[in-house]
This record gives sequence, C-alpha cells and structure tokens, in this order.
Amino acid sequence: MARIIEKTNLNDNTIKFVVRSPEIARKALPGQFIILRLDERGERVPFTISDTDDENVTIIVQVVGGTTMRMNELKAGDGFLDFVGPLGVPTELDDLKGKNVCVVGGGLGTAIAYPQAKYLHEIGANVDVIMGFKNKDLIILHDELKACSDNLYITTDDGSFGKQGFVTQVLEENIKAGKTYDHVLTIGPVIMMKNVVKVTKPHNIPTTVSMNSIMVDGTGMCGCCRLTVGGKMKFACVDGPDFDGFLVDFDEAMNRGRNYLEEERDHICRLTGEVRNGKI
Repeated sequence: MARIIEKTNLNDNTIKFVVRSPEIARKALPGQFIILRLDERGERVPFTISDTDDENVTIIVQVVGGTTMRMNELKAGDGFLDFVGPLGVPTELDDLKGKNVCVVGGGLGTAIAYPQAKYLHEIGANVDVIMGFKNKDLIILHDELKACSDNLYITTDDGSFGKQGFVTQVLEENIKAGKTYDHVLTIGPVIMMKNVVKVTKPHNIPTTVSMNSIMVDGTGMCGCCRLTVGGKMKFACVDGPDFDGFLVDFDEAMNRGRNYLEEERDHICRLTGEVRNGKI
C-alpha cells in the first residue's frame, strides 16, 4: 500500500497528495502519470505526476466524481491499495536547454505544467509561464511557478487576479511585442489547447500539447483516449500524453468528450444528492 505522507487542500475542490513511493519517485519524468486504486472494488484512475523527491510522488486532484470524493475523505497516514507508474511517454524537454520556451496552462492543467516548467528551468531554458483560471480563488501553485519561471503571467476570467481574459491573449500579445519562443508547451482544457495552437501555428512555433485530460483507463484497453494525430489513430495513455499540436484533430477529441455529458452529469447528481431537472 502506498502511504499518504501529506494532504493539502489547495482550494475548495483541489487537493494535493504527497504519497510515499520511492520506486516511482526516482524514475518519474515530466509528463508521466500514475494509476491508483483505492481498494479492491475501486476504479483505476490515472493522475499526472506533479512533483517528486527522492521518496515521494505528488499528485494534484480535482474533486469531480465518486473516486475523487472518496479521496477527499482520506488523510495523512491513509493509503492507496494500488499506486502504479511511472506510465506514459515523458515530455521531450532536454533539447530545449538554453532555448526560449513558453509553458501555457489552464485550471488543473497547472499541476501538469509545473513539473515541465521546473525541469526546463533546471536545465537552463528561459521559461515564460502563462496560467489561466476562472477566478483568484482557484489559483494553485503560484509561488512554485514563480520560482521556476523568468516571467509568470496569470489571467482570470473575471479579472479578480492578474490580467482579465484568456491565456491566448497574453501569448499573442507577447509574440506581437517581439518575444521569440523556440517552443510552446500547453496543458489544459482541449478547447484552450486548440486556441493556443491557433496562435502559434501562423508563427510556426513548435507546440506540444498534453492530452492527458481525455485518459480514462490509462493502458489503451478502453479506447476512450483515442485521437487522430497527423491522420493516424493514437492513444493518449500509451502513445502520449504529449503530441505535436499542429497535427492533433482537436474537434474530433472534443466531440467525443461530449458523447456522455448528460450521463456524467446524472452520475454526479446521484453522488452528491443534488436535485437537477426534478431528479436526484
């Protein structure tokens, strides 16, 4: 059993878990993920690794469904029955040493952007970080990102912190102001990553997108994370989760993600007891 060393509530629905797992901690690289299971009857859930030290693995979890609601009830000293990794292909970052790189993230994608920005900073890249949130109460890892970036830009939808607007606006403004980026990495909602690529592609700035948000099973067997990249079928969990943003069919990925939206909403309502459309 993988023991929880530390549990921290970053905001009302986002939790940081530090889990003792030396074997994973010593091998994990940015972009990789773990799969955990709470107990013998629990579902298998993938979570991207947000940070490591010699002994521990950090994951950041948003409370959105049955398993994450149960995880929210755990405390330091509790553990996970299964905690397996590192899985997935690491992000290709070593070639960016000494280059000008921009890391663009949104919402919970910040937890995935952080290890990439941190690694780039450690190998000597010049790192700009642009992070977007709905409002100031949802901002996470601000101090950590500030410590590993040359310039940190925060946007909020409502203007309650930083610049009001979207991450794409800041990215486009920086490029028009003369900033030259050798590479852009973006992690967050699929629509956000699509719009980041719309900004970078006309300037021919290579752009890596992380498609971990569409993963379910984490092994390729369920097929839920299949997507088209350069006209070929790929699986985010085994072929990625990182891909060339210029080649990803974002519209296909978004359409598939909406297939079971109604069923997912009903599932959440049953878990929380929330009344919706006259139903529990």
